[in-house]
Amino acid sequence: MSAPTRTVTSRVFVTGVKVQAEIGVYRHEIGRVQPLIVDVEVDVATDGSDRLADTLNYETILAAAQAVAAEGHMHLVETFAHRLARRCLADPRVSRARVRVEKPLALAPDAVGAGVEIVLSRD
Repeated sequence: MSAPTRTVTSRVFVTGVKVQAEIGVYRHEIGRVQPLIVDVEVDVATDGSDRLADTLNYETILAAAQAVAAEGHMHLVETFAHRLARRCLADPRVSRARVRVEKPLALAPDAVGAGVEIVLSRD
């Protein structure tokens, strides 16, 4: 008799995603794109399979970040982070999404970056 299969939570992550987004509340930010650096970490139920179809492909996270950036102007990096986290949670295998969005030019040259980190989980 074979051992029972256990469900394991894998933490899939993509870091340092660079996107250009129309983002900001100040007059000089309206109508222009700025760089964002995005880190995403999602918890996915897996069973130790060696098949890509049984986990979350990194490329879907990259594509989701690019799609959110392409949606048009947003005022806040918080908005970007929430939209991206919700896209990640659209995959039913994802139970939690942590999204960190850094706006490297926000306080330049006085700071390397500023941003937000959010965590969304299924209820």
